[in-house]
Amino acid sequence: MATAEALYLIPAAVLRNLSDKLYEKRKNAALELEGIVKQLAVAGDHDKITAVINLLTNEYTYSPQANHRKGGLIGLAAVTVGLTSEAAQHLEQIVPPVLNSFSDQDSRVRYYACEALYNIAKVVRGDFIVFFNQIFDALCKLSADSDANVQSAAHLLDRLVKDIVTESDQFSIEEFIPLLRERMNVLNPYVRQFLVGWITVLDSVPDIDMLGFLPDFLDGLFNMLSDNSHEIRQQADSALSEFLQEIKNSPSVDYGRMAEILVQRADSQDEFTRLTAITWINEFVKLGGDQLVPYYADILGAILPCISDKEEKIRVVARETNEELRGIEADPAEGFDVGAILSIAMRQMSSEWEATRIEALHWMSTLLNRHRSEVLVFLNNVLETLLKALSDPSDEVVLLVLKVHACIAEDPQHFRQLVVFLVHNFQLDHSLLEKRGALIIRRLCVLLNAERVYRELSTILEGESDLDFASIMVQALNLILLTASELSDLRDLLKQSLVNADGKNLFLSLYASWCHSPMAIISLCLLAQAYQHASSVIHLLVEEDINVKFLVQLDKLIHLLETPTFAYLRLQLLEPGRYIWLLKALYGLLMLLPQQSAAFKILRTRLKTVPSYSFKEENFWRISSGIPYSQYNYGGGGGGSQILEEGDLNENPNSLDMHNGINFALKLQQFRQIQKQHHLHSKSQTQSRFVSSSSAKDVQIAEELKRSVDLNRPPSRSSHRGLGQM
Repeated sequence: MATAEALYLIPAAVLRNLSDKLYEKRKNAALELEGIVKQLAVAGDHDKITAVINLLTNEYTYSPQANHRKGGLIGLAAVTVGLTSEAAQHLEQIVPPVLNSFSDQDSRVRYYACEALYNIAKVVRGDFIVFFNQIFDALCKLSADSDANVQSAAHLLDRLVKDIVTESDQFSIEEFIPLLRERMNVLNPYVRQFLVGWITVLDSVPDIDMLGFLPDFLDGLFNMLSDNSHEIRQQADSALSEFLQEIKNSPSVDYGRMAEILVQRADSQDEFTRLTAITWINEFVKLGGDQLVPYYADILGAILPCISDKEEKIRVVARETNEELRGIEADPAEGFDVGAILSIAMRQMSSEWEATRIEALHWMSTLLNRHRSEVLVFLNNVLETLLKALSDPSDEVVLLVLKVHACIAEDPQHFRQLVVFLVHNFQLDHSLLEKRGALIIRRLCVLLNAERVYRELSTILEGESDLDFASIMVQALNLILLTASELSDLRDLLKQSLVNADGKNLFLSLYASWCHSPMAIISLCLLAQAYQHASSVIHLLVEEDINVKFLVQLDKLIHLLETPTFAYLRLQLLEPGRYIWLLKALYGLLMLLPQQSAAFKILRTRLKTVPSYSFKEENFWRISSGIPYSQYNYGGGGGGSQILEEGDLNENPNSLDMHNGINFALKLQQFRQIQKQHHLHSKSQTQSRFVSSSSAKDVQIAEELKRSVDLNRPPSRSSHRGLGQM
């Protein structure tokens, strides 16, 4: 009935022209329709106006004929214009069919839909806002329309809608944000431009708090920074820069939610995105305060890899941010998670980039200094990570690892644990001992006191069941002891072993473990000026001891005797009568060296320089004085000449065994016992290899004999039978 009433109100010619294929006829019909609606509006006959709208909607905009749909759209716009100020009450009928036409298959229909909505919006202005989300969604799709004319029309409509929104006090940002958040994931460049445009416009409206909802669409903006279009990247960057400036000036910002987004974006494959993310993080660390404390671990996880970024700008900002973050002294009671930070630092220790590993170690050191007890809860994991890092190709990393180790080892129980772990690692990985052993031991001696380190190492090696490893380890420690400048005080203390209680105690603490290597014990005795004992050890050496490895070590020792470390020993050779056991020990070493070796020639040349007159003077003095040489006590001289050799007491058996509380006879027995264990171990290994080799040969011989028997055996009678015979 409503349709019939509308048909009665509108002349047939107008209805016919409204669906004409010619635009001019449709336009003229719309103008006539506008006049009719105006009259109805003046009369206040809104029921008839509703009937007209229903007719246009049902018979035209939803018609299968494209021209009818076009006519319906221009007709609805004309109705709105005719209604003017009273159009608001009919918008619920007018706007939906227009919005529906935005998805029409015919591009011209979509175009006229934009035109119609534009005209409607001009009339109703602010009353239009109730349909904003639907209009925004429709415009979002039309911005990427395949038809250029439709895109152009949509842009005109878009500008008008923006103007209406900026001047309206009815716009609801809360209702709009979910739609915006959803659309931010679209990849189409036209849609992205459309979205950035709207974000920028809304942010410019003082009454609209876009900053408060920034976490909802921040990730989408960062996503646009890697767009292929330079224009889109530029627009997104401009929007982000504006928001960052607002954040700096705002007293209330939700840093936490945005920090999570920034951390993810800092790991982006796109360089510009990483730079922008790390720049934001840098500002957040400066501004965030207590809000960011729970997110420090995540932020650190984003910063550390960026410190090694290939782009210098990113590296610079990352380093600055890292320093800022490390400078903040947060309290675990306020949400500062020491375990999470420590976990990030340990994880970054496996980074392929040296700079990142170094900063991770700085963080571990900082945490130990500030929150020692919390860090030590995770000690086993920390030690495991640090011990692996000792194999790092970078010396700087290894030195920092040792610094952290030393910080942990300030407590006695942790010191012991560290040294045990270290020895265990050397045992598992001999290459670590070979390549980094000297660096590690020397640095620990500087950081933790050389005597303390050597005493602990000696205690552990004394009970080591792996004799081969114990020997290798002692040889390495002995070489470091003789050559490292960091251990000069330790060498000076050992030189006083026969006259000083501290020197004696150090000598005794090293002796048992040094017994694992004959050359190490000889070196220790020469350093301690226990020359008779050195001579006794040399005379105890048997054929099994004098192998290639021994000769290589002996060669090193001979060369070391020519260094400043043993300058005191060479000066003592000026008094061979006084240091007869030193001379005897050196000649003993000379007798062990192959005559054609360079070490033999070096030592022989040195011994040739020993003045022979000294013997005569000493003997003459002893004869004229009536005092036996064995009872003569030399003292009062400087340096090494203050030492009374333990072998100067030849005629007193008790004196021979003891000197400054050191029972050298007992020590010699200890050396003999440990070397006996090494000999038995060596024989066992040799026999094992021989048995394995013999077993293989026996099997081979047995197989050859079997083949020989098979070849020589006469053929059986069955072999002469024909096929099929039993």
